[in-house]
Amino acid sequence: MDRPTHPDDALTRAAASLRRSRITEGKPFPLGATWDGLGVNFALFSAHATKVELCLFDDTGTTELERIELPEYTDEVWHGYLPAARPGTVYGYRVYGPYEPDAGHRFNPNKLVLDPYAKQLVGQLRWGPELFGYQLDHADKDLSYDERDSAPLMQKCRVIDPAFTWGLARKPETTWERTIVYEMHVKGFTQQHPLVPEADRGTFSGLAHSEVPSYLRSLGVTSAELLPIHAFVDDSYLVEKGLRNYWGYNSIAFFAPEPRYLKTPFANEFKAMVNQFHAHGIEVILDVVYNHTAEGNELGPTLSFKGIDNVSYYRLLPDQKRYYINDTGTGNTVNLSHPRVLQLVADSLRYWATDMRVDGFRFDLATILAREPYGFDEGGGFLDACRQDPVLSSVKLIAEPWDIGPGGYQVGQFPPGWAEWNDKFRDTARAFWKGDSGALADFAKRISGSGDLFNKRGRRPWASVNFVTAHDGFNLNDLVSYNDKHNEANGEGNRDGHSNNHSWNCGAEGPTDDPEITALRERQKRNLMATMLLSHGTPMLLAGDEFGHTQNGNNNAYAQDNETTWLDWMGITANGRSLREFTRKLIATRKAFPILYRSRFLVGSYNEELDVKDVTWLSPSGEEMTSEQWQDGNARCFGMLLDGRAQETGIKRRGSDATMLLIYNAHHDVVNFTLPPVADGRNWLGLIDTNQPETQMPSFELGHTYAATGRSLVVFGLATENIATRRLRQGLGALLDVAEAPLPD
Repeated sequence: MDRPTHPDDALTRAAASLRRSRITEGKPFPLGATWDGLGVNFALFSAHATKVELCLFDDTGTTELERIELPEYTDEVWHGYLPAARPGTVYGYRVYGPYEPDAGHRFNPNKLVLDPYAKQLVGQLRWGPELFGYQLDHADKDLSYDERDSAPLMQKCRVIDPAFTWGLARKPETTWERTIVYEMHVKGFTQQHPLVPEADRGTFSGLAHSEVPSYLRSLGVTSAELLPIHAFVDDSYLVEKGLRNYWGYNSIAFFAPEPRYLKTPFANEFKAMVNQFHAHGIEVILDVVYNHTAEGNELGPTLSFKGIDNVSYYRLLPDQKRYYINDTGTGNTVNLSHPRVLQLVADSLRYWATDMRVDGFRFDLATILAREPYGFDEGGGFLDACRQDPVLSSVKLIAEPWDIGPGGYQVGQFPPGWAEWNDKFRDTARAFWKGDSGALADFAKRISGSGDLFNKRGRRPWASVNFVTAHDGFNLNDLVSYNDKHNEANGEGNRDGHSNNHSWNCGAEGPTDDPEITALRERQKRNLMATMLLSHGTPMLLAGDEFGHTQNGNNNAYAQDNETTWLDWMGITANGRSLREFTRKLIATRKAFPILYRSRFLVGSYNEELDVKDVTWLSPSGEEMTSEQWQDGNARCFGMLLDGRAQETGIKRRGSDATMLLIYNAHHDVVNFTLPPVADGRNWLGLIDTNQPETQMPSFELGHTYAATGRSLVVFGLATENIATRRLRQGLGALLDVAEAPLPD
């Protein structure tokens, strides 16, 4: 049905004439609201609208001051130039067109909608029936039509002045091989941080305090990956239960920072945070959600895209356009097959990479972004757009390579230039250290870069993002403390969250005073942390894991904006401080020995001239493993010998010629492991033993039998004629000394 072209009959002709005289045609580009120093150009894409009104509000966004019809329509873009507008102008749109849900159209000018290109939002969304384009109590639900005004409940858009003085700090441009990712939450990291002023906690200003990037630098991580900071919506069902969408995977504005993370009225607060991180050599990577929006399915609210051009922005069922394709599990799927929607996402990414100077992106449910109507296509529009774009192809691109749609699991199938979350690494590492039978062979693949998944088309080991824990699922402490999830606080009867976690409580569910169980748990944490940080690929550490933060068994804490997820800096125990120092030592070890992050896959290739292999897999006897030993389901201990003499030609870096031996013992008891005799070797220097994390290990003669403690990981470096024991120790010690910084305790 068509609706009247003007919903407010009270507006006088004189006022309408005045407005028409103020606005000029402007330009159809760039999209969004753009301040040029004299006025603001407004441009909005809608292929099926019949009219668009620009609505201006007071500074707080509570009072609608006037409505101005955009005068021009060019190439499916509605546009106009308003000389009177300035940075700070608060606005929204009312978009006219057919309300025909069966045809996919859901226009309703009674519903104020957000500009998809808005750079800042004002206020908070308040839930109410006015937000919905249909009458909630109508028998036909979304086929009905609601005429109530949604503006009083809606957030509004604000025109910004993009000017910012960046100073001397530059992007760190850390190479992929040297990248160590630290996944963190803006609020969760700072809300209880004793070195961050209370007024700044939970905001970008809080992260911008030098103590935060200094701490990251002290750990040795190179890149902070922030959970979603695009403006998002608290789901109505969470609000009704007194909860919030803490993680933020419910985006509504792809250019605007989340208002709750702003202490100041200015979006440039985010830039100040990035600038501070860069000054400390820390990259900023954004977790971005372009696969769906907060508008949900046909019964969801009208907040932006749905009321602007529903049939263009979303994937709809081909034969029933009233309904949405739901490959995300959240109600809708953004239609990146449409050129203007693809442009929206690409423009958003370029904006954050250039104007905001972020260093990369982690794409939530990235398979959806690469899915065309016929299925996943690594040569599809979105991936091709990223590959050819001079900006996007130069930043870090990380895919979460799965979703719930058809052909949704695509680990290893993204094109060159992309890194991917490797859940096979996560699950296999957990299973191996839990002691599962038959896990050894697959574990060896994962710690050597997962070449079975990524060694093709010139991709490098860094393409595998190795993680044991992430925001979704158990954190490290809970992984070794709980057999089962405990998500009762989410209010869903503990039905939410994954049940197959490959976790093990080590003998007691939850907190315990048993010293033997506690000791085993601490060792298991070190085993998992060492596995992740010393494996080939890109390691990703979850914030708080380095000192044993617990979520009390909640493995789906998406709605817990409270002490469950906020890092408890003042509650760090002695064990937590020990784990944190051990984590620093692991990262320093990785940096000291480039053989641990070599740029080629380990394939067991043999160099006849030098009589060496790049990697040799050893049994406890110190001899190369046989096929029978690989197939032994009861085998739980083996060694990985990385021969420095087999390094790729032409790469000569400090430590690149070091030979290392890593012993992985997931057996419950001691295993006597013979340290292999290696040509030119003088002795084996003990670098790390997860059973004695704070002890400086001695040197051992070649052929020495080392008693590897049950469930432990041991690392040795080979002292040769060219690499003395002193150099091995000094190289590691120097990195640890440099990394020291004030730590919140």
